[in-house]
Amino acid sequence: MIPVRGVEGRRIAVLGLGRSGLAAVAALQAGGAEVVVWDDGAPARAAAEDRGLTVLDLTRPRAWEGVSLLVTSPGIPHLYPRPHPVIAAAWAAGVPVDNDIGLFFRSFATEEWDDFDTRPRVVAVTGSNGKSTTSALIHHILAESGRPTQLAGNIGRGVLDLEPARDGEVVVLELSSYQTDLARALTPDVAVFTNLSPDHLDRHAGMGGYFAAKRRLFAEGGPDRAVIGVDEDEGRHLANQLAEGPGDDRVIRVSVTRKLEGFGWSVFARRGFLAEWRHGRQVASLDLRDIRGLPGVHNHQNACCAWAVARSLGLGPRAIEAAMRTYPGLPHRSQRIAEADGVAYVNDSKATNVDSAAKALAAFDRIRWICGGLEKEGGLGGLVPHLGSVVKAYVIGREAAAFARQLPGIEAEICTTMARAVERAMEEAQPGETVLLAPAAASFDQYDNFEQRGEDFIAEVRRRLGR
Repeated sequence: MIPVRGVEGRRIAVLGLGRSGLAAVAALQAGGAEVVVWDDGAPARAAAEDRGLTVLDLTRPRAWEGVSLLVTSPGIPHLYPRPHPVIAAAWAAGVPVDNDIGLFFRSFATEEWDDFDTRPRVVAVTGSNGKSTTSALIHHILAESGRPTQLAGNIGRGVLDLEPARDGEVVVLELSSYQTDLARALTPDVAVFTNLSPDHLDRHAGMGGYFAAKRRLFAEGGPDRAVIGVDEDEGRHLANQLAEGPGDDRVIRVSVTRKLEGFGWSVFARRGFLAEWRHGRQVASLDLRDIRGLPGVHNHQNACCAWAVARSLGLGPRAIEAAMRTYPGLPHRSQRIAEADGVAYVNDSKATNVDSAAKALAAFDRIRWICGGLEKEGGLGGLVPHLGSVVKAYVIGREAAAFARQLPGIEAEICTTMARAVERAMEEAQPGETVLLAPAAASFDQYDNFEQRGEDFIAEVRRRLGR
């Protein structure tokens, strides 16, 4: 646990009692704060009382007497589409609002670091797609290279649930726009921006607000080094704002669509080959095509980002390559779960939007595509140019028929359920084809989350294969 600093004797309110909220409560108490809590759900409030926590109805004006800070869980809207009533009440009372990410950055460094030989560092990764894989890959490379490391944030454990830093440790954080948007402190040593595509637009009132939330990671704290994907205008704009000129190697530009030879430091991949350039010359390269844990162009972008971070932390090319070759991949992200009779089965349930699904479709040839779910804002028009490798679509979800009508030029079978979709895809799949779950939609019409959807796919495939 990371005890929160500077809160001793202060009364602090915590809104939201999920994983991050409960970790914040424990870390605040460890720092000597008097903590009161609130959650909109009666079961969560009852569980908090069973834990001995003080539950206080923060919707009442008098509840704010003596409260010096509100810590809110990232999933709770603080501005758009409308502020949560408790956050609005905090504003009215003049009480600052923060989240666990802000508490972490102001509490991680301690006086004990003065005795370390190597100062601990924090790598923070954000972006629309690939941030989980990039974060996990960086963590894997560090661990395989013998560097002490921890992984937290939007992936795995809450940031305040981490252990205090060890000598030379690197903490890798995956940060969503929900987390970066509100944190009052954002001071990573290395910050990564993978890419940007439409997502969470209601929460940020459009693309401008969404990008602004991501940009805060770079603008608020000024990282020592920034790794920026420059395949979209937003990334090119961000790199331009951070660099003093094309030779400024504090900014490492990353691309999977073009060569980047005219900059101080860049890493790019074309046709499956990664190249690292510094000040006008190539200094390292890697063939990514046979690394099974990183299939497709979208994973090549993740590999470029992770390579850039690892190199900025002083790791050599051979050590990075060896670690990448042992990377197993993340569950629900281009996860190869089986291969039988020449047919591969891949779970990419995390492909919850059009952009991530398009990247998954580009990673394989001759695809039996399981798709559908709760359609996101903007429709499926962006997928149409990427359907060339689809042999047939098997559409799931409550609105499967409406989803299928937006897939012109390909055969689409209305299956509705995962069980039926897997059954039909397996019946019709031929050697050399891939049965791919890449829904291009949220899961909430049928499942609690994308993980549950992916586990259902895995269970259906394995059941039919007798495994």
